[in-house]
Amino acid sequence: MSHSPAASLHQRIRSDIEQRIRSGRWPPGHRVPSEHALMQEYACARMTVNKALTALAEAGLIERRRRAGSFVARPHPAIEQVALEIPDIPLQVAARGHAYGFRLLSRRLRRPRARPAQEGEVAGKGEKVLALQSLHLADGVPFALEDRVISPQGVPQALEQSFRDIAPGSWLLQHVPWTRARHRISAVGADGEQARLLQVPAGTACLVLERQTWRGETPVTFVRQLFLGDSYDLVASFTPGMLRRTGAGQA
Repeated sequence: MSHSPAASLHQRIRSDIEQRIRSGRWPPGHRVPSEHALMQEYACARMTVNKALTALAEAGLIERRRRAGSFVARPHPAIEQVALEIPDIPLQVAARGHAYGFRLLSRRLRRPRARPAQEGEVAGKGEKVLALQSLHLADGVPFALEDRVISPQGVPQALEQSFRDIAPGSWLLQHVPWTRARHRISAVGADGEQARLLQVPAGTACLVLERQTWRGETPVTFVRQLFLGDSYDLVASFTPGMLRRTGAGQA
């Protein structure tokens, strides 16, 4: 899908400001240049600047205060705690004393599938998702099979990445701030294709971790990771103050 020059420019402004925040060049509380200053810097209309700032505010990266301007948001303690609970598979494999390996199986820009429904949510109005299938290895042996879709609208910089040298999840954790996540854990027997890729007999018990993340109201990614049941476990540490009700049927 092609973008108009204005659309590309607002994404560039958003990306530039996001990079300054992530790099620490603009620390929490730093005042973002005014709309007028940004209009002059990028030689663009106020609407283009406003669109970029609105997206940054929705992602929780800046705070817009009426008559005072925009400021780099201060991280919320709860968000930092949740971030620690999103696993980075390369680090987990290394922590267990194994040599991590990664193999990108496919990378395509395509329309979302009807199922799972989360693909449509990630695509949003952009109509397409960046779909990646990859295999995580431990000492050269398949450890997890991953199917991931990334929002080109929410993460336009992902389109510039080949993901041949870095796992998509690791890249996202390093480069894309997020504010909300939803996890779902289940168990399945590997089907024929999954079993072939994982090098196990069909029907082998596997743990499935599905996760969707957002920046503000903007979807970032949806991933489905399939782990061999005898090689992976999930351990969570928490205190009573961290618990909250999330709806019937959930724990």
